[in-house]
Amino acid sequence: MDIDTWHMDRALELAARGQGLVEPNPMVGCVMARGAEIIGEGWHRQYGGPHAEIEALRIAGPRAAGATLYVTLEPCCHRGKTPPCTEAILRAGPARVVVAQRDPFPEVAGRGIARLEAAGIAVEVGVCEAEARRLNAPYLKLVETGRPWVLAKWAMTLDGKLATRTGESRWISGPASREVVHRLRGRVDAVVVGLGTAARDDPLLTTRPLGPRTATRVVLDSGANLPPNAQLVRTARESPVLVAAGETAAPARRQFLAEAGCEVLALAGTSHAERLDALLAELGRRRMTNVLFEGGARVFGTLLDARAIDEVHVFLAPKLLGGAGALSPVAGLGLAAMADALVLPSPKIEILEGDVYVHGRLELPRSTQ
Repeated sequence: MDIDTWHMDRALELAARGQGLVEPNPMVGCVMARGAEIIGEGWHRQYGGPHAEIEALRIAGPRAAGATLYVTLEPCCHRGKTPPCTEAILRAGPARVVVAQRDPFPEVAGRGIARLEAAGIAVEVGVCEAEARRLNAPYLKLVETGRPWVLAKWAMTLDGKLATRTGESRWISGPASREVVHRLRGRVDAVVVGLGTAARDDPLLTTRPLGPRTATRVVLDSGANLPPNAQLVRTARESPVLVAAGETAAPARRQFLAEAGCEVLALAGTSHAERLDALLAELGRRRMTNVLFEGGARVFGTLLDARAIDEVHVFLAPKLLGGAGALSPVAGLGLAAMADALVLPSPKIEILEGDVYVHGRLELPRSTQ
């Protein structure tokens, strides 16, 4: 491994520490070095806080002059919640800056690199770019498409059932699996379920213990029919609840939920797919970076048919339920050809007290890319 890759690997490791803390900003890590010696390092620790470069430069102090700065994303050159990092870099006087990838954010988008080069600093771009893009894939998707990164989570039995034939689903997975789910909820911006799941399971959808983020709890409920005694309704003033209703939902139902503390959003569209698409667009406008969908089968089917799932988290319990009428995880139209299947090219597989936890990012088949 060459010295640039070695230092950038460390910068990426630092950047990952910001997961769940910095969104909708990107995760960024920075290393200041003189040859193999690291003289300063930092990462973006929280939204609105100092950027990674500022932390690394502060630690390096005067030794930053003539050194090399490694950063996982192009330094900002505009004033947002913090001053531009390019100006701090220029004041410190490194001889060289190594950047993993350019920032597509419109106010940066190459300008940060151009500012450094215009001042006579040697800039190299592309070291560990693939790894940097993977780390910040949710941020990149939000900036480039206006849509959040979609995670789908479900627990099922060995025979692929979400519940018994009578609808009972507690508990398919064990305590260790549920702890992982709570950690997922604690780092996302929203947790989404369909009305069927909300009515059948009566979930709270909160995080226990609290994570770095407080997710908005979202119910896909075209008729605004969420029951008054649902835990989501009863706790709406304690933790945000968004009811994604249709435009034809009864005004009285909308008003009741609003008065209970829920935000009621009337989504355009005559079909479930159109309203779900409108919801993702709205969550993107709100700069939600990661959105976790937890059911049910119709919701997952609609997302799959639209190729809208980016990442899956599946908990496979060593149980059999059977039943032709028992729910399976993903409904929708489905795919006609095996060649069109969405795959996890590099799945991670863990054993959690007997449950098998499979997670990874989906890859579209070549025919649809």
